[in-house]
Amino acid sequence: MFTGIIEDLGIVQAIQKSSHSAQLHISSPLILSDLKIGDSIAVNGICLTATTFDSSSFMVDVMPETLQKTNLGELKHGHKVNLERALTLSARLGGHLVSGHIDGTGRITKRINQDIAIVIEVQYPPTLGKYLVPKGSIAIDGTSLTVITVGSHTFSVSLIPHTRGLTTLGHKNIGDTVNLEADLIAKYLEKLVTHSKQNEPVPPSSPVSSGSSKDISLAFLAEKGFI
Repeated sequence: MFTGIIEDLGIVQAIQKSSHSAQLHISSPLILSDLKIGDSIAVNGICLTATTFDSSSFMVDVMPETLQKTNLGELKHGHKVNLERALTLSARLGGHLVSGHIDGTGRITKRINQDIAIVIEVQYPPTLGKYLVPKGSIAIDGTSLTVITVGSHTFSVSLIPHTRGLTTLGHKNIGDTVNLEADLIAKYLEKLVTHSKQNEPVPPSSPVSSGSSKDISLAFLAEKGFI
């Protein structure tokens, strides 16, 4: 589990590709400072496992599914990547809950200067539209950001100088691909609302008054204080 607060910009030192998978060698003094084999590291928002490391870089394996569904397949030697170590229970949750499991890729369609900020517009896949809410959270290349506006095909976020300087988003241009992960809570809430179990009626003691799990609705969740 991660927070979407990027800790370091790593640099791709080498890429070893096989027919369908790859191994990335990434340098980052911060990550290497306390790295252990088996540690989870979010690389551009993707939860990967450190398989080995040396004095200058750590290595992660990238399976075919990940190469197909994310922007890691576009990386080249010298490219920068967002890095975040796994969340500890004693850490502050400065962003939002990020699992490191990418829901799809988007494409930057606009960059607009607004005083100190830069607003970027991202085209998203249709499957993500239901999770996008103004003032809600989205992880872009692993960076926790607040959604400003949501359209039928695009959404926008604002980047302050700090975010631009410490993440890959400061180097992204129109047309570049970004990894997108929707808010984890939104996905669980959708499952709770839409999923209908085909089993026995709920016992009378259940808070669902009409006796069936399929009666859970947005109105019920609002009444109970969940939304």
